[in-house]
Amino acid sequence: MNKAKPAIAIAAIIAIAAFAWWRFGHNPAPNGLVLYGNVDMRQISLAFNSSERIAQVLATEGEQVRQGQVLAVLDTTTLTLRLRRAQAQADAQEQALKRLEAGTRPEEIAQARSAAAAAQAQAIQAKEQYQRLRNASADTNGRGISREQLDAAKADQAVALARQDSAAKALELAIAGPRREDIAQARAQLAAARADLALARQQMADSELKAPVDAVVRSRLLEPGDMASPQRPVYALALTSPKWVRAYVSETGLGLVKPGQAAQVLTDSQPDHPLHGRVGYISSVAEFTPKTVQTEDLRTSLVYEVRINVDDPDNRLRLGMPATIRLSGGDAAPREAPASAPDSGGKP
Repeated sequence: MNKAKPAIAIAAIIAIAAFAWWRFGHNPAPNGLVLYGNVDMRQISLAFNSSERIAQVLATEGEQVRQGQVLAVLDTTTLTLRLRRAQAQADAQEQALKRLEAGTRPEEIAQARSAAAAAQAQAIQAKEQYQRLRNASADTNGRGISREQLDAAKADQAVALARQDSAAKALELAIAGPRREDIAQARAQLAAARADLALARQQMADSELKAPVDAVVRSRLLEPGDMASPQRPVYALALTSPKWVRAYVSETGLGLVKPGQAAQVLTDSQPDHPLHGRVGYISSVAEFTPKTVQTEDLRTSLVYEVRINVDDPDNRLRLGMPATIRLSGGDAAPREAPASAPDSGGKP
């Protein structure tokens, strides 16, 4: 038994050494700087631009979607009617403008000439009638023609002359054609109608909710039959690229971190297959350690936020996944780091 105890101790030491080599020797970290953090990525709240009833919701949680893919569709009954009305109004304004630009037709000018000639003939007839009655009244000293007859004939003459003048002016207008101001007004009205038509077409296009980029559906927030609005997101999407790990380094280790510095990112699910990354951002302002951060320092110590941009072509990283970062001891790559930290909350 006494001889067996040293052998057991030696075997235990060898096992511990082998485990340490397997755990830390696979991915040595020069300078011994190891950071701990969580995977982060940008997120999008996707909503419709208009308020209508949702007809279809086509994507589910966890589904990978591509840029331009239709994710949801609105009920387009009302939108179709608006589009038809806008198209009809635009067509009507276009025809009105063409009529003004074409000017007066030859037949209309001929009709105006005929009306002017008829008015002129009526004026001549009324004038002659008044003249005959006046002469007859003068010959009979007013006994054959009453004063009322003379006044009526004189009024008829005045009306006929006014009609003649009106018909002559109408002929001049027909020959001159539409005014430039009327044509400009018709053009403006046509532009307004076409703008309404474009708006209706855009509203019809917006009835389909499309993925703006390649992403993964995190949450499906509305269902068919719900009333959509710009204030009510239908989906919450997580972008598949870029991805980064948000970690914190103490002031003593800050000098070992440089912008563009190479790094290896390991996860608990695949510790033997590290991902490659680079330091993309180093905070210029110290802060108290967040409660979720794992460090060997006291929680009240001041730390600096560091973000390591990760290349993840196989989409192995998930939002919030804990990760270990091993920084390389070499010089930083010739890459310029951002001057200030982007907004937090999953959006760098």
